[in-house]
Amino acid sequence: MTPALVIFDCDGVLVDSEAIANRVMAEAISAAGLPITYEECRARFVGGTLQRVIDTVEQWRGKPLPPGWKEDFETRRNAAFRRELKAVPGAAVAVETIRNGGTPVCVASSGSLEKINLTLGLTGLKAYFGDNLFSAAMVAQGKPAPDIFLYAAEQMGQVPENCVVVEDSLLGVTAAVAAGMRVLAYTAEAEADALKAAGGQPFDDMAALPELIGITPALNPVE
Repeated sequence: MTPALVIFDCDGVLVDSEAIANRVMAEAISAAGLPITYEECRARFVGGTLQRVIDTVEQWRGKPLPPGWKEDFETRRNAAFRRELKAVPGAAVAVETIRNGGTPVCVASSGSLEKINLTLGLTGLKAYFGDNLFSAAMVAQGKPAPDIFLYAAEQMGQVPENCVVVEDSLLGVTAAVAAGMRVLAYTAEAEADALKAAGGQPFDDMAALPELIGITPALNPVE
């Protein structure tokens, strides 16, 4: 059945930001005296909020991060986004096809609203979503709690069972399942078996997304 609403995660689903952000994050955490690799950052932190990262790292350190650490990280990450960020291949066409099929779309991300606006703006995807952007900062608990997805559905006037979520992280899939929503798990750079075990339906080609949710591209009329 065609959903009443498609809720997109942002990082790794719409914008190819995970490699950039986790590279800069590994450098920033290592500079604070806790050597960590890019791979470890991705494994531990993908799908969560920046505050979750900070809380975890401060636990490891046994003391707060240096003053200005968060602001410095965000500045360097955003500069890297401006140099390197691209849309996930096929994302623009998939979102446009879904919208043209009459199904509303929105974004529900662990990132800040500022970050969501920046990354969607840099990649040309912002126009597809307008103001239908929801951040974990707007709710009590971030992923893996279901709060952000339930909030997004409520704001868009839909009930959870009529929504489809598109996610790429274990935290995100877990949150969407807890919200009672169908989850399509994008696995181009993720572990398909783990996301499937968490309740997601794996797929690895964003161009196939509209058909997976029951929307077929409109055919050009024959003249």
